[in-house]
Amino acid sequence: MRALTLIADRKLELADLPPPPPPGPDEVQIRVRAVGLNHIDVWGFRGMAFAKRKLPLVVGAEAAGEIAAVGPAVENLKPGDPVVMYGALTCGTCKACREGRDNLCENVNGIMGFHVDGFARDLVNLPARLVIPVPPGDAACAPIAFSTVEHMLFDNAKLAPGETVLVHAGGSGIGTAAIKMAKAIGCTVITTVGDDAKAEKAKAIGADHVINYRNDRFEGAVRKITGKKGVDVVFEHVGAETFNGSLLSLKRGGRLVTCGSTSGPSTMINLMQLFQQQYRIIGSFGASMRNIRDGLAKMAAGMTPVIDAEFALADFERGLARLESRQVFGKIIVQL
Repeated sequence: MRALTLIADRKLELADLPPPPPPGPDEVQIRVRAVGLNHIDVWGFRGMAFAKRKLPLVVGAEAAGEIAAVGPAVENLKPGDPVVMYGALTCGTCKACREGRDNLCENVNGIMGFHVDGFARDLVNLPARLVIPVPPGDAACAPIAFSTVEHMLFDNAKLAPGETVLVHAGGSGIGTAAIKMAKAIGCTVITTVGDDAKAEKAKAIGADHVINYRNDRFEGAVRKITGKKGVDVVFEHVGAETFNGSLLSLKRGGRLVTCGSTSGPSTMINLMQLFQQQYRIIGSFGASMRNIRDGLAKMAAGMTPVIDAEFALADFERGLARLESRQVFGKIIVQL
């Protein structure tokens, strides 16, 4: 069985590993067909200090495939069914899991491809409860990209029709999804990009206003676009470089939701500004199984993900390099 393993920081090896055993009573075996790349893959590749793991480690945190075999007690899935997989090994029994808040599991055993072996391999066994049937399409974007945006915009920021939202890094995988989801409910969408070519692409998928942050201070441009009122919601995932400008872009009582810090994890904020303007700052990590299902439903209804490029499994590192370079517009998919 092919498996792409991280053997040291920034060093990958395509290995030949034994296939997994037949699935247990409540398990399924999945033949992985595609892996979606995300910044968590870049962080793992670099060797982030907070990743407690043992090497070699099979990489890949987001994937889609088809059922290869089912365990004796599994009734809702059968061989050949296309599926996506939840990438965190949740317990399924704690209060958060029972309430459908899977990403707040109290006994999670790690994120696949980051703490424990991931999806960049031909076959993988998982508990059937962590596997979701899917419609045809680029489903490898659903377990992280689409579901993360669902959780950020609708569970946390409570984005409503008619509101104005600032989406940072509109060319990223989650940025493109956020533009589409916000526009679909009738929001005014402002987004930031790093070059004019990306600006045209962002407009083509629904952005109403596009700011090239290399040419203009985005917070000033946002105040001008909104007549000095500011936006209702900021979709933040860039981090230190943009965080304070994002707060300045909000209207009074506005909401900032953040899931990332690719430009740095630490910043300083003005506390008087925070409470005087009555901002709400919301941290968002991962997503629930329901968020994945909601994202898949939108895909089935015609909201196609934006795909930047596709690579073969042996070229996984090239995909990571492209993602790390910030030259992407949309998602990078690795085909197995």
